[in-house]
Amino acid sequence: MEPSDPAPGQPDMEARAIERRIVLSYVPAATRPALAALLTLDDRLGEIVRAARDPLIGQMRLTWWHEALVALDAAPAPAEPILRAIAAGLLPHGVAGAALGRIVDGWEAVLAIDSDPAAALAVHAAERGEMLFALAARLLGGGDARLADAGAGWALATLCDPRAQASAAARLAGLTDRRWPRALRPLSAMALLARDDLDSAARPGSIGRAARLFRHWLGGR
Repeated sequence: MEPSDPAPGQPDMEARAIERRIVLSYVPAATRPALAALLTLDDRLGEIVRAARDPLIGQMRLTWWHEALVALDAAPAPAEPILRAIAAGLLPHGVAGAALGRIVDGWEAVLAIDSDPAAALAVHAAERGEMLFALAARLLGGGDARLADAGAGWALATLCDPRAQASAAARLAGLTDRRWPRALRPLSAMALLARDDLDSAARPGSIGRAARLFRHWLGGR
């Protein structure tokens, strides 16, 4: 089983957890566990990268997850809670373990960000952000031409790296120029929160952010 170290504390974790629950409340009950499992996987991978003092150790742990996810396409899930949740919630919706492995690739790129920031951010945006939003849209049963930009912008903004902020802002510009389909509003809400994260005045858990989420759910903008 993949070893783990305590991840360093992140600011506003409780407020962000509340916002996550609000977003998941938009999801139909039958699909909610699947999307929650997808986001929990992403959280776990992010914890590994942020806690990796030695990039080689971080890469070894990510490799374990990549191999474990790909193996779900051919074998039952081992006794690991996240993998079991994925097998129960995501695989029945046609989400392959190999596709989930690409999210691991997106996080792995961050381990080498200091050597080539532009390349690492591009891979992270595509393999983590765009892929995660594409898989989530499959669960939610919708499509939109803005999904790739929304996913990439969300990934770059939530990476919390100053080198990613300009790219994140560019990808998230025009996010709500047109109304989002109701089925995809959990994802557009995630992107909207990520855009707020780029504004230091819009703190997680604030009344303004909560009100914006509610307005977005009602109107899609």
